[in-house]
This record gives sequence, structure tokens and C-alpha cells, in this order.
Amino acid sequence: MFLLKSSRKISSSGLGPPAKDKTTLLVVSFFLLGYMIRCISNLVQQRRKQQAVEAILKNLDQQMPSVTFRDVKTTTSAKNSKATLLSRKGSYCLGDHLMVRLDVYDHLGKRKEYGGDFLRARVYSSGLKAGVSGHVEDYRNGTYLVNFTLFWEGDIRVSILLIHPSEGVSAMWAARKKGYEKIAFTGKFLNGTSDVFTECGFNLTTKAELCEYLDERDQEAFYCVKPKHVPCEAFTYLKSNNKPVSYLTALEKSLFNRNNIGVEIPQTFGNIHVSSCNRSETRTREKCRTGMQSPLPSGYVLQNAWNLDFCSLSDFSTLDKIHACLKRKIIYLMGDSTLRQWIYFLNEKVKTLKFLDCHGSGVFRTHLLMDPERNIFVQWKKHSHPFVTQQFYSMKDDDYVPRAIDRVAGGEDTVIVITLGQHFRPFPMHIFVRRSLNVREAIQRLHLRSPGTKVIIKGENIREMYIDPERLADVHGYPQNLVTRDIFRGLDIGFIDMWDMTIAYGTSDVHPPNHVVWSQIVMLLTFIC
Repeated sequence: MFLLKSSRKISSSGLGPPAKDKTTLLVVSFFLLGYMIRCISNLVQQRRKQQAVEAILKNLDQQMPSVTFRDVKTTTSAKNSKATLLSRKGSYCLGDHLMVRLDVYDHLGKRKEYGGDFLRARVYSSGLKAGVSGHVEDYRNGTYLVNFTLFWEGDIRVSILLIHPSEGVSAMWAARKKGYEKIAFTGKFLNGTSDVFTECGFNLTTKAELCEYLDERDQEAFYCVKPKHVPCEAFTYLKSNNKPVSYLTALEKSLFNRNNIGVEIPQTFGNIHVSSCNRSETRTREKCRTGMQSPLPSGYVLQNAWNLDFCSLSDFSTLDKIHACLKRKIIYLMGDSTLRQWIYFLNEKVKTLKFLDCHGSGVFRTHLLMDPERNIFVQWKKHSHPFVTQQFYSMKDDDYVPRAIDRVAGGEDTVIVITLGQHFRPFPMHIFVRRSLNVREAIQRLHLRSPGTKVIIKGENIREMYIDPERLADVHGYPQNLVTRDIFRGLDIGFIDMWDMTIAYGTSDVHPPNHVVWSQIVMLLTFIC
């Protein structure tokens, strides 16, 4: 409690201070009481948020393997493992399930007694440019059951890759918790007409004076070592570089040599034939809309086109149909360069959409497409910390996605698309979890004031297998994908399951090719029109 003391002497009448002073004290007391209530409320909200973050991380800990090893030969070997087709038939029908049992062994030929291997399963037909992901069930005893749904006619092949053994997954998960040092941030400050450079980051271990850039409501914080005689407000640009830091031991690193990543598990059953069996390839499905739950698998690829299994995509095969959908739409794209691909693709696909020069510099500036005749507005803006790139980008319009959502007025013709993930992979998981929770709350606030605004979450896609595993491997993206599906469940949003889609396409590229980007945009257009 605060004790307020008046500097005025008590009157000789003994009746206390004049009425004016009493009124002042009352107003100040109410102000301080309101301030205290707000502080307590903020503390309660922060504590609840922290508890939610801790609960999600605890759940992930239970799902991720926790094993140690002393000899690489005792880790999972793809070549020694066995894939067995269960209940094989001479021919399969559209809609059938193909079940494959996987028994894993180590390099000494000994059967593994625990699970946790990072596997990628896919059925494909190269000639038909077709593919679908498989659902892997881990029995935690060295046995896995892989379930494929058969969506097209013709000959198919099964591919099951051991991306990382369980020992490698365990090492990566433990290493990710150990610190922020894999990435070094360099901030540029302006001192008069001269540039000054300094160290920045999430957790700086230094006794030097720091500039703290804190979002108090969402508890998002970023720091820079304060340059001498330069105010914190003079922060202008930021970039990053990889630091020669690893939290893996030499033995653990050996599991991530190129030859040990993405090795195919041998199978002897070869091609499998799928017939129609008088079953229709198409069935009546409800048109895709926001609020639908996306199953696994969510769809399949055929002739390089994405097809959803649980709802029907609309036809946008002509420019007139695309124009009709986009007319009078305001679309905000918030995220990383995998979403920036959309605005580049739309510029090429829809010639009436022209870039407006926003007077920024570099590829990470805000991008704006407009079609004044049809009143179409499309904007891409990068998400805020962490954003990992060796190019300096401006801090003048840098924004956390929740704050950007808060400033959108919304409406029936307004669309927000959000993607997070790739830039979070080199950092402890709690940063991604907290940001995702903050985005969820911002969406809920948006829908309170504007329930007609469409929100689409674009999930994280797989990327190159062999590029800098400790910082960027899909083994870091996978738990983030699980968190994304969990945190945004139950909201009236559209979800584009890029993890499932890019596995089905068989693309291992952080920036997938144009036909994959077009499949994403078709889903967007279907959700909003």
C-alpha cells in the first residue's frame, strides 16, 4: 500500500485539511489505485502467458526423444532397417490405405528398443507428378506404422527416409535449449552523420549499458549494447551472421554429416498398382472455408496441382476469375520470405498488379502491390525479431506481427496472412511459442472488433536437408509445426498446411518452385472468395 502524506500543516481548528486538498488526495488515491490494479492485472496476464508457454514446452519435451549414446554404431541405421508391406494385395483401389511396418536397427544389426527417429514418408508417381505424405505412428519400441491413403490411379512407389536417428533428434532438442549464441546480431546506430555499430540480441551477457526494446504487453524483448554518446532511439538498421558456436559434441555432430541425412530405408515390394475399382476419383465435398480443421494428410499432388481431401478448392484457372476474387480486397502478408514469394508471384501472374515504390531499400523492405482500377491492395511486411539475414534491414518500420494485426481496421474485404517459423529455428523454442500465443491473442482481438476479417495461417514448409543442420534443420521446424497446429486450433481461420504440402510435392527447398507457390495462393483465394 502507498501512504500519502500532505505537506500542508493541519489547521488550528483541528478539522483537517481544506476540502480542496481532500479532493486532490482522493483523485490521486484513485489514480494510484487504478495504476496498481493495472499493474497487478498485467502481472497476472504475464504469469498466465508464461504458464502457457511452459505447458507447451513440457508437452513437447514428452514427445521428443531423450536418449544418449557413446558409439555411432548403436544409433539407427537406415540401411539395416526394414520396411514391410502389411496385407499386400495384387491391386489396390482408390481410397484404400496402404500400411507399411517399419522395424529399425542400429549399425551393428541390433534391433532398436526405442523410437523417436525423425522419418519422412511419401508415396509418389514420377510420371504423374503425384505425391502424398504418409502418417507415421511411433510405438516407441523401434517399430513404426506408416499409413498412406491412395488418391490416384496408376503405379506408385513408397519412399521412407530416415532424416535423423532418434539419438540425433535428442541431441538437437537438448542443444536448442542451451542458448542464443549461434546467431550474432549487429545493430547500426546513427551518431549525427556517422554510423556506429554494436552488438544486439535476445540475451546479451555483458556489463555494458544496454538499450532495451521491450513490448511490455506481450513481453517481447530485444537488446543492443548502447553505443557511447548515442541515444537508444538512434537505432536504424540490423543484420545477423552465423557465429562459430555449437552446442553439440563432436560425436553428436557426426550424426549430421551429409551421408547420414535423409537416407532411404530399403523396401522390397517395389511398384504398387492402384485401380479405380469403379470408385469415383471425385466426390462431393464442401467448399473450403475458414474454421475448418485440416486433417493429416490434408491433400495430395496430381499433375503438379494440389488437391485437398477434406474440402473443395475453387477454380482460378483464368485471369478473370482471379480478378473477380481479388477485386476490392486489402491483403496483408505478414511473415518471412516464404510469404514474400506470394507477392512476387502475384506480380508475375496478375499483370495489372504493379509494385509501388515505398522508398525502402533491400529485399526485406515493405513490398506493396496495387491495382487502382480494381481497388486491389497487397502488402508484404517482414515479421520482427528474430529475422536472420546478412543484409542490413531498416528498423524504422519494424513491427511484431501482433502489433501489426492490432492496427488493421479489418472488414469483409480485408485479409491477413501470417507465417512464422524459419527464422526462429536457430533459437530456443520458447521465443516461437510466446510469439505464436501473442499472435493468437491478436487474432482474437481482431475478430472481436471485425469478425468478418479473414485470417489465414500459412504453416512452415520443409527445406534443404543438408544446410547447416544445427541452425536450420527440419528437426527444428517439426516441433514448431506441431505448436502452430495446436495454438491456432479452434479459431475461425484458414490453415495452409505447408509441411504436408511440401512433403507431398517432394520439394526440399525453403523457397519452393512456382507451381507450389501457386497451389498456396489457390488455397488463399478459395478461403477468401
